[in-house]
Amino acid sequence: MNYPIAAACGLTLLAFLAHMTGGIRESLSIRPGKVAPASFDRDQLVRLNRNWVQSMCAFQLVSIDLLALAGILYLLGFTDLLAPKALIGFAVAGWYFLWGCVWLVQLAALRQKPKEYLFLGHWAFWFVCAGLIYWGSLSL
Repeated sequence: MNYPIAAACGLTLLAFLAHMTGGIRESLSIRPGKVAPASFDRDQLVRLNRNWVQSMCAFQLVSIDLLALAGILYLLGFTDLLAPKALIGFAVAGWYFLWGCVWLVQLAALRQKPKEYLFLGHWAFWFVCAGLIYWGSLSL
């Protein structure tokens, strides 16, 4: 067993579970029918609802990514089914690193205040996992 990769796998599974429970609950809380101002006309509500549905669908794509990444990490950390393991591990570490960078770029592009970088600290998860996977890949 590769402990750093196993740790990243566990963290990713926890993130998946959090995404599927709390994340969905939070996303449902902003459903347009619940929060749209009464002054919106029908066309505005239809567009707002379509944008919300698109956001919910994209949100679920991240859930699939988290589950798939956890599966890959499980195979890397606990089996010999993947080859070349080190190369795959470095690629997955790079994937996590890029997700962290993209998260930070989006926060900057949306001009978020510094406290929001901490509150929306998903980037830290991606960077910690990238480091764990990179470290674990060095011994594959």
